[in-house]
Amino acid sequence: MGMKLSKFNFDLPEELLAEYPAPLRDESRLMVLNRKDQTIEHKMFKDLINYFNEDDVLVLNNTKVFPARLYGNKEKTGARIEVFLLRELNTETRLWDVLVDPARKIRIGNKLYFGDDESLVAEVIDNTTSRGRTLRFLYDGPYEEFRKKLTDLGETPLPKYIKREVEPEDKERYQTIFAKNEGAVAAPTAGLHFSKHLLKRLEIKGVNFAEVTLHVGLGTFSSVEVEDLSKHKMDSEEIHINKLAEDIINRGITEKRRICAVGTTAMRALESSVSSNGTLNAYDGWTNKFIFPPYDFSIANCMITNFHTPKSTLLMMAGAFAGYDFIREAYDVAIKEKYRFYTYGDAMLII
Repeated sequence: MGMKLSKFNFDLPEELLAEYPAPLRDESRLMVLNRKDQTIEHKMFKDLINYFNEDDVLVLNNTKVFPARLYGNKEKTGARIEVFLLRELNTETRLWDVLVDPARKIRIGNKLYFGDDESLVAEVIDNTTSRGRTLRFLYDGPYEEFRKKLTDLGETPLPKYIKREVEPEDKERYQTIFAKNEGAVAAPTAGLHFSKHLLKRLEIKGVNFAEVTLHVGLGTFSSVEVEDLSKHKMDSEEIHINKLAEDIINRGITEKRRICAVGTTAMRALESSVSSNGTLNAYDGWTNKFIFPPYDFSIANCMITNFHTPKSTLLMMAGAFAGYDFIREAYDVAIKEKYRFYTYGDAMLII
């Protein structure tokens, strides 16, 4: 049996889960792990610029979060039902994969009504998993109008650990400043720390940016239920890597530059399309790649990531990249030094 789930468990004090983002994006704390020297430094995120030189490459995930959380009422009973849109299955028939809560109240054939005027109606047509359903939205208008209605009724899908109400600033702060391709139900959180000012300073220094797209689904955050990690199956997520990104990154590899994956999602996208000679291929498709120790990374030699929750696949990837013992040591330090964890938390740079 290989790497075990229990090795990624640790006690995380609840007060370290970040309920709010830092006042300024680039003023989160930054823990810097140097793998070669096995050293840990404490910095601010804007100090990131000191670790990059001209022609180094930052790989950004430019996915954009859509307002995926809707609240509807069940026909007859009026019970309030949360519907979390996962992915669109068919644009013509308005079919969507969704999660519903409370799931036990929803059966095939039930209708749900959304909006004060109940102008959007959905019918449950399939039970896909214990929590998942397939919904057909019954909407006669043009597709653009239907999507606008979803956007207007939807709420920023903050993760469940954040117990407070969604606030107006979340709409902007739960989105990276380089988000452009809509399709994620969760933010690529490492990217949330970049401000326009920091990106500009990096650009002036001559750092290159390569944009990839991985539409973050809930699979990234799904809990692992098996002790033997080789038995865990990731949900598939859609990725797009264009020729421009391929060229920028491969040039960086050839020139032996620092190539930094901003976040676990950017790293998964890169590792999902590696050629036999260790370079990156442009790619449009899906990935269900699950990275855990031990793992040999092909493309990136540097990574930015947030502090993750116990037993998460995100922590496992960070452990694969930094080394298992080193990541455990870093997390012990993070808890002692009261770093902020999870979506709106602080960041780690692994070099």
